[in-house]
Amino acid sequence: MNIVCVGGGPAGLYFGLLMKKRHPDYAVTVVERNRASDTFGWGVVFSDQTLGHLAGADEESARAILQSFNHWDAIDVHFRGRSVSSGGHGFCGIGRRRLLNLLQERCAQLGVRLEFDTEVGDDEALARQFGADLVVACDGVNSAIRNRHADVFQPEVERRHCRFVWLGTRKKFDAFTFAFEETEHGWFQAHAYQYDGDTSTFIIETPEETWQAAGLEAMDQPDALAFCERLFARYLDGHPLMANAAHLRGSAMWIRFPRIACRHWIHWNSIDGRRVPTVLMGDAAHTAHFSIGSGTKLALEDAIELARCLDDPSDRLAGALATYEAARRIEVLKLQSAARNSMEWFENVARYTAMEAEQFAYSLLTRSQRLSHENLRLRDPAYVGGFERWFAQRAAHQAGLPAPDSPVPPMFTPYKVRGLLLKNRIIVSPMAQYSAVDGTVGDFHLAHLGARALGGAALVMAEMTCVSADARITPGCPGLYAPEHTAAWKRIVDFIHANTDAKIGVQLGHAGAKGSTRPMWDGIDLPLDSGNWPLVSASSQQYLQGVSQLAREATLEDLARIKAGFVRAAQGALDAGFDWIELHCAHGYLLSSFISPLTNRRQDAYGGSLENRCRYPLEVFAAIRAVWPIELPISVRVSAHDWVEGGLTPSDAVAMARLFRLAGADMIDCSSGQVSKDEQPVYGRMFQTPFADRIRNEAGIPTIAVGSIYEADHVNGIISAGRADLCAVARPHLANPAWTLNEAARIGYTGADWPRQYRPGKLQLERNLERERQVQAANAGLSPQQLAARLLEG
Repeated sequence: MNIVCVGGGPAGLYFGLLMKKRHPDYAVTVVERNRASDTFGWGVVFSDQTLGHLAGADEESARAILQSFNHWDAIDVHFRGRSVSSGGHGFCGIGRRRLLNLLQERCAQLGVRLEFDTEVGDDEALARQFGADLVVACDGVNSAIRNRHADVFQPEVERRHCRFVWLGTRKKFDAFTFAFEETEHGWFQAHAYQYDGDTSTFIIETPEETWQAAGLEAMDQPDALAFCERLFARYLDGHPLMANAAHLRGSAMWIRFPRIACRHWIHWNSIDGRRVPTVLMGDAAHTAHFSIGSGTKLALEDAIELARCLDDPSDRLAGALATYEAARRIEVLKLQSAARNSMEWFENVARYTAMEAEQFAYSLLTRSQRLSHENLRLRDPAYVGGFERWFAQRAAHQAGLPAPDSPVPPMFTPYKVRGLLLKNRIIVSPMAQYSAVDGTVGDFHLAHLGARALGGAALVMAEMTCVSADARITPGCPGLYAPEHTAAWKRIVDFIHANTDAKIGVQLGHAGAKGSTRPMWDGIDLPLDSGNWPLVSASSQQYLQGVSQLAREATLEDLARIKAGFVRAAQGALDAGFDWIELHCAHGYLLSSFISPLTNRRQDAYGGSLENRCRYPLEVFAAIRAVWPIELPISVRVSAHDWVEGGLTPSDAVAMARLFRLAGADMIDCSSGQVSKDEQPVYGRMFQTPFADRIRNEAGIPTIAVGSIYEADHVNGIISAGRADLCAVARPHLANPAWTLNEAARIGYTGADWPRQYRPGKLQLERNLERERQVQAANAGLSPQQLAARLLEG
């Protein structure tokens, strides 16, 4: 096979040497537009895990790279005059030029042909010139080949919000260093790390508006460097900052990061009767923000995977390339998702600057959601123990309790809302059970909610409970609109209060256009075959076009009647003894239909602007707040994102949360979607937590995080980082009523209080799990860090 790589960066060189190593008879050429000694940037960073991957792919080049690395273990975060350090992270830095030279030398050893100072923009002409069977386009962020075939590759290039400049300094940093400095114009941050014996990379980043307000756009390079040296003087110890290209200034010097994703990675040329593919690799195909140090990692792992896919002689070229794209696309999407989280954290640093240094640093460390609480503990037990002690002391102070003597996992710290004390941070999320009869709950709900209250959660939230018969989703939905409903609920509430230390809340709602449907197991959202009742909504609509009943626009008389129903239900909740009310303003139900522009087309005072659309839900909230005791809390569940073009956005959700905060809401329960069947949500672990994070830290109101939270590790990370104050866990509690207690035992926390009847099970579970941990530790193989260390020694 004859292969030509366009681009002599890490991707092209590494792929070239891997292919030549595997197939010495192949002709492999790398064509690079720059000279061999030219490079841009200063140092690059790899994790120990990445080094392990390189060692497995080509031991010779991995050993040479490892011997040139500057290795460090700690991350230091400098914020508001404080420094927080954590260890065990295992990073290595190497000069980009040194890396390229090592890869060039390895290519030369193996017989890869290197062509420098050669501009290539036409892959078809190149393939014809070299008689290539395969062209690999790894020509970087500004790939000419990707642009040439943009109609096939369909790239999405998103220029991000911050400006950054990639500088160097002779100041040697003994840890990966993040430094934050506030100016009159806004916040600047530096990412610094040493990559060889006497040089460090020093990246400075700031939001676009701060960059402009500081006048950096108009500054020439010496003035810009002087500005940065003054700003970060305390970290540079008198060392100057250095730039790669002396001629750059202003917007040419300060870059906006391009986030690149391509829908397709393969293009087929027709050359002299042959079909010759061009395949994208590295930055030409995708980018990941530099704050997680994964651009070069992605490029090298692309090269490893493509070489592996081309190894099988029985596989046709088209199949091998398709396998490569499919395999790498998944891994790239995972990393790009983490990189986006990290990138957005740095773009919005001001959101977190009200935090104390300890929590600010924790939030930074876990910003990508790849590094979890327990992973941090494995890396640096002393750091996590110290943080947990700090967090537990502040939680105890907030709750009005004595400070604990030892560290406590954050999910098991107390939290006080108004006069209500919660023993930990776990809520059993409201989950529709469709098992009431004419609005009256019975034995099923007693067993369902009672079991979960016994299972260790601080608060059990009853499902959406409807304020009138025509407010129900299904005939099986519970209500609080008749005396018998209140009596039935009181039986359950009294049981929980008498037999557990959990609190119990109720979610009050009105189904709106999503009412008069079948129970979930008979066809979710489908209308009843008979016995339907009329529906109202903010505006006339069908939730399922051509299927659902048509809901009419609610009149002012309807709104007055419905608000009175909410007040009656709130009074019933009080009479039943509930500790908490949640007002359901999410998921396309009636109050949600007023808030979303997708479902509110009213021309009166309740339609139009966001403030007008929130007017009726706020009126309902004020009415129930007026009858609900001042010492008891009310939360509001919202859809923070409609996931539909033209729908509610997270920015809208922040503004909405501010309105509810001013009205007296205690917490915002941050869900999303289910307003329109046109939605296109992006699912994943903790996928809705960023909404809780943003609302909490921008709108200044406590939040509840929901959605794909299913491990103690998730909860501990969310609470520790200040992304939410409570976590609502739904489906895991359906599978295991004692999920909270089980998770305590699983992470080795023995301080969770079990019902006395169940304590023998606690001791057995803790012993079993401890035995499992010991077996796993004994059977563990070499970690990537150990592999890299052994290779370096060898």
